[in-house]
Amino acid sequence: MNENIAMTHAGPKSAEVLDIGTLLDNSKFSLAQALLVALAALSIILDGFDGQLIGFAIPSLIKEWGVTKADFAPVVAAGLFGMAIGSVGAGWVGDRLGRRVALIGAVSVFGVMTSIIGFAPDLRTLLALRFLAGFGIGGCLPTATTIAGEFAPKRGRAIVITATIACFPAGGILAGLFSGAVLPEYGWRGLFQFGGLVPVAFALLLAAFLPESPRYLARHPERHATLARLVRRFGISVPGDASFCDLTDAGRLSTTDTQEDRGFRALLAPARRRDTIGLWLAFFGCFFAIYSAFSWLPVMMVGEGFSPAISGGALTAYNIGGVFGALLCARGIGGFRSNLPIMIGGLGAVVSAVALKFVSHGQPELFVWGFGLHGFMVNAVGCTLYAVSAQIYPTTARATGIAVALAWSRVGAISSAFVGAMVIQAAGAQGYLTSLIAAMLISTAGVAIMRNHYR
Repeated sequence: MNENIAMTHAGPKSAEVLDIGTLLDNSKFSLAQALLVALAALSIILDGFDGQLIGFAIPSLIKEWGVTKADFAPVVAAGLFGMAIGSVGAGWVGDRLGRRVALIGAVSVFGVMTSIIGFAPDLRTLLALRFLAGFGIGGCLPTATTIAGEFAPKRGRAIVITATIACFPAGGILAGLFSGAVLPEYGWRGLFQFGGLVPVAFALLLAAFLPESPRYLARHPERHATLARLVRRFGISVPGDASFCDLTDAGRLSTTDTQEDRGFRALLAPARRRDTIGLWLAFFGCFFAIYSAFSWLPVMMVGEGFSPAISGGALTAYNIGGVFGALLCARGIGGFRSNLPIMIGGLGAVVSAVALKFVSHGQPELFVWGFGLHGFMVNAVGCTLYAVSAQIYPTTARATGIAVALAWSRVGAISSAFVGAMVIQAAGAQGYLTSLIAAMLISTAGVAIMRNHYR
């Protein structure tokens, strides 16, 4: 056995201990692994699907209940608060009970809660249900990307993670198509009732076919027999009674780590303070812009006199552009330092929003195409910021660094719930577009401040 894969414990009955990280990284990407990654990706598609249904439903709710856009700001914010709590909670569950349990639980929660939203009698009930649905929506993305990364070999891991993250706007595309078919026939209640049943059914599929993450299993000796059977499904030959470890576990401290390389203190250490502040600004501004579109784009366009079909089409185009922008920018940072592709995306988002200010209301197709281009640029920035955040911190502070950076993305998203309603109410499309321009200028400035980029 290769000495990089196995290590031996001395003793009367010495046994071979296999490093699961090296086993997976040195293996081919088997069909079995690809199918499991596909299950994780489908989870994120449904996450984006249910997460964005509210944006398509708000114009109908405003009309039926006789409320204002500002009345919906707390509802939108409640969902985002729930997502923030769900992200943290899913990480806790995933580390203690397993990634499989966390993902099945997250998909089940947002599916069930979304279906119940279809029976909401008033804004207060809608707010509470949207908050609870946010637990699942927020918990799904980090758990599913973790699962996808832990099933993939190292050489394909970056593109696998980026592709799974890009599935969130792909879910928005599905939500747009679904809304266009369901809203005219069954109204907003049918939109949520039927829309929630799909992830509930998918959670049953996950329960039947999704195994536990190999790295999680490696940390639990009583489950090593299960892990041995799993890796043999991947075409890796191991003994049935093999023992496993994970030498590349992100929590493992090296002997050269200092106190300044650990925890929150490492984020603002002099050597990386500038990178950290820049990253926080980039996440805040970019996710303000992204969730301004998810929550308020159709509302803004209906308020400007566009039909619900055109308004929903603009958000669908935004998501289609987002998928291609994320994948292209991920490809770009493979050939350049990440600051160049991300800066191009940020400045492109600013320019496209400025151009939309001059589009005539008599040209609805230009609005749709313009928001498609804007979504391309904004999501090119947002999805690749995940890769950058993993690059700039040492192993001992990486989990903390990413968690705090994502917290700033949630702050930006929550801010968009209130600012979006306010600017649309006060200044219509012009105010809305100005808020997008300001947000992406902040994000681009954050990227410019950073010195250490993904190579």
